[in-house]
Amino acid sequence: MRLGAVSFLNTRPLVDGLDSEPGVSLHFAVPSALAGMLDAGQVDASLIPVIDVARSGGRWRRVSNSCIASDGPTMTVRVFSRVPPERMSVLHVDGDSHTSVALATLIWSRWFKRRLRIVPLASTAEAQDCESVLLIGDKVVTAPVQGHDHQVDLGEAWKKWTGLPFVFAIWAGPAGIAHERLAPLLNAARDRGVARAAEIAREAGPAHGWPVDVAHVYLIERLMFKVTPQAQEGMELFWKLAAEEGLITERKESVR
Repeated sequence: MRLGAVSFLNTRPLVDGLDSEPGVSLHFAVPSALAGMLDAGQVDASLIPVIDVARSGGRWRRVSNSCIASDGPTMTVRVFSRVPPERMSVLHVDGDSHTSVALATLIWSRWFKRRLRIVPLASTAEAQDCESVLLIGDKVVTAPVQGHDHQVDLGEAWKKWTGLPFVFAIWAGPAGIAHERLAPLLNAARDRGVARAAEIAREAGPAHGWPVDVAHVYLIERLMFKVTPQAQEGMELFWKLAAEEGLITERKESVR
């Protein structure tokens, strides 16, 4: 069983012990690459950005109630800007992300009442020169941009706007294929990882460039790793708004 997983610190509690499971191999990549890996058959199941699951047109279905989510600030999904958010017009976006780009588009369109021109960021080295930039992942904490007086944490903005958690990624596999072994395997790994989150912060935090105390807060206080009923409601609302905004062209119930 080949599993695609996000290469950031936020995934470590979800894959705890899976590298020791017989017949299981982990393949790490940035979130935006994982959908292509699943499509190409390079992995049998993967953590997939929720926007890509919805865009799959029913090709994939959720195979576990594990997720990467937040019920407020994320710490690692942020817009940095030299101008106030309500005055932004152009947003350079991190190529590592798909869901966060759609989320930023919605927040600015619906909450700040601004239509942003979205421009792909050629490289993170150019982020410093951008008036406004969306960055995700470990680098937001370990190598933040400087000189941008305004910051918007997208998880926090979504919570203030909707009152709901936001789900960034879920485990998915091809629809029509039996995945009975996966749910208990992935859920057990998640439960182990959540129970060991403080240890993971100490062990994996520095390897990802995080100070241990900050990693501890991130993994224990900021992130959610289970799709609760409220998180499901938030995910459904995100898909609905994304469809209204034209960010999703087709939606099938097999994503559930």
